[in-house]
Amino acid sequence: MTHTPKKRGKIKWLLAGIIILFALFGWNPFSPHRDTSGILDDGYSGFETGVHRQPNGVYRVRALTRMPDVKADMVRWWFADYMQTTAHYKRWHPTAHVWMDWENKKPGKIIGASHLVHEYIGEDLSKLRIQFVEPEEFLGPLDERDDRFIVCARVGMLDEPINVTTMCHIVRDTEWGAEMRSVFWLGHVAKRDGNELVFSIEALLGNSWLARRILVDETLAVDLMTHAIQEMGNLSDFLPGLYGVETAKTDSPPNESEN
Repeated sequence: MTHTPKKRGKIKWLLAGIIILFALFGWNPFSPHRDTSGILDDGYSGFETGVHRQPNGVYRVRALTRMPDVKADMVRWWFADYMQTTAHYKRWHPTAHVWMDWENKKPGKIIGASHLVHEYIGEDLSKLRIQFVEPEEFLGPLDERDDRFIVCARVGMLDEPINVTTMCHIVRDTEWGAEMRSVFWLGHVAKRDGNELVFSIEALLGNSWLARRILVDETLAVDLMTHAIQEMGNLSDFLPGLYGVETAKTDSPPNESEN
């Protein structure tokens, strides 16, 4: 079968259009895929700390923190019960954490709450809204385990209703304490209305392969990895002592002289 010059011209334009689309959006346009390989394993993978660009343009950031004398339930207590003030938040990372508040926070609960923070990641001050969600939203069905704590969140801008990242911290008990796997997926863009995600042009364009390649670079990914290592290392240093002191207060019997 032969093609006329006019038909050949249309085919060339069609092929050119396909090439441009792939250049803009990649082979899997708008893919929300987040690589979760290895993060729930009891053993170790070949990628525990580092940064990696996924095929859909998302940057996967991982940091493994060893936490001597810490237990997973202590970390749950830190997030859900104890951390209430900017002073608490600054103790977590004295040089990078600036300010914090809570939105929709209920005592002893973390799912549904949003942590409002100002913090330095690298040299840039980031103003963020970290909305904690059910871990199954990102990780699929999970087994209940007493020796593990998992917290996941959508991370967005504080001053604009746009999310840009998803993340999880997975803490598991060990013989000598605990280990935390921190995982971030940079480049999951979504517009929000309160806590609900809504369709938007910003998300349509922001989740394209090209936008992720341009807007999410390796420097940001490395800065975030370094920040996570530092803050979780700091937490590991003081959490066992803090937990012991604070829980002893609540466990102490009432003073008989006050009865």
